[in-house]
Amino acid sequence: MLKFTEEHEWLKIEGGVATVGITSYAVDQLGDLVFVELPEVGSSFSKNDAAATVESVKAASDVYCPLDGEITEVNLAITADPSLVNSDPQGAGWFFKLKLKNPADADGLLEEAAYKELTA
Repeated sequence: MLKFTEEHEWLKIEGGVATVGITSYAVDQLGDLVFVELPEVGSSFSKNDAAATVESVKAASDVYCPLDGEITEVNLAITADPSLVNSDPQGAGWFFKLKLKNPADADGLLEEAAYKELTA
């Protein structure tokens, strides 16, 4: 299941765990990323908490936790090479995996069609 937030994060949810990253739209707005700071594995976040930080040639921005949960894995490849987020934001450029506190909360997030309408 693929979901989106109004803050331009995407979530791919499988078995109560969401892989989270930023959308192509967010990447286009930010420009070339030069730095990514990821959360610690084991950290718990509430919905809309700042969980990660990205810096580009244009600006610094927070990446928000889309739902309540605990970080189970982070993508260290993007800290070593932030350009992975630019080249493949919804693939190799994912940020973290989040064990969802309540997977049903994802029903309140945007479907892909609604997100595309938001960013049109």
